[in-house]
Amino acid sequence: MHLASQASRMKISEFAGAAKLESIPNVGPVIAAKLRLLGFASPSELAGQDPYEMYRNLCEQTGKRYDPCLLDVFISAVSFANGEPPKPWWKFTSQRKAELERTANLLP
Repeated sequence: MHLASQASRMKISEFAGAAKLESIPNVGPVIAAKLRLLGFASPSELAGQDPYEMYRNLCEQTGKRYDPCLLDVFISAVSFANGEPPKPWWKFTSQRKAELERTANLLP
């Protein structure tokens, strides 16, 4: 189901208040498992989180360096949990690149 049709069927606040992480746009079972590993159990717990810190924590916890596109998904999920309209994860790639360049932040 496309994000636009998902949003038209339910209000954004209903998604954010949902019990399953998989109800967040761009989050399927694999990403939800990574979020659970980080200690998140519901979409509302993502509101106000720092997706860059989430990414770093996941890399540290697993001893792996994930594709930076996973960070884009984390940014999209946090953005949505904060009440922003749903967008495909790749719409956040330029934001991630600009933020990492601006802060000279090196990913693990």
